[in-house]
Amino acid sequence: MIERRPAVAELLKDRGNALVVAGLGSPVYDVCAAGDHDLTFYDWGAMGSAAMVGLGLALSRPDRPVVVFTGDGEMLMGLGSFSTIVQHQPANLSILVLDNEQYAETGMQKTATGFGTNLAAVARACGIKDASVLTQQNEVSALRPKLHAKAGTLVAVLKIKPGDQPRTVPEREGTLIASRFMQHLAAGDRARV
Repeated sequence: MIERRPAVAELLKDRGNALVVAGLGSPVYDVCAAGDHDLTFYDWGAMGSAAMVGLGLALSRPDRPVVVFTGDGEMLMGLGSFSTIVQHQPANLSILVLDNEQYAETGMQKTATGFGTNLAAVARACGIKDASVLTQQNEVSALRPKLHAKAGTLVAVLKIKPGDQPRTVPEREGTLIASRFMQHLAAGDRARV
């Protein structure tokens, strides 16, 4: 099993110009614990939407890699997003599912992945060719370069150790999160001109 905090920190190391979406709950805490960044969009309170927010960013910004961190519970709620993503096939979208087979936010109840649902197999069945399950920490290091390759849509399900993590809580106000993200994205564009 993979340790979630070291894995997220490893994947965000040298993130370059990547746009990052952190899905509600534990992925937000994990991404923030790895280091708050102006180009991280914390998707509070919109369960099931992280992959679709990532799709929107990937389509509007094909010049930048987009990396989504989401949990198994949230991805189960947004399973239909895999089908929509396949319709658009962005070359710059990576969806990383932190799968501990639990709903950490509501008391560690077992999710469907704990009963056999394989999210990578669901993604492949929808038409996402590069979808895999990672179970070892060393696989995380090998994944990192693929996040910037812009070689197609990628789904990686990281089987992480069950249990809760300390809360590292970033800004929670949605308008401030969106405003900060958009301002820094626009500032980066102006700097390139």
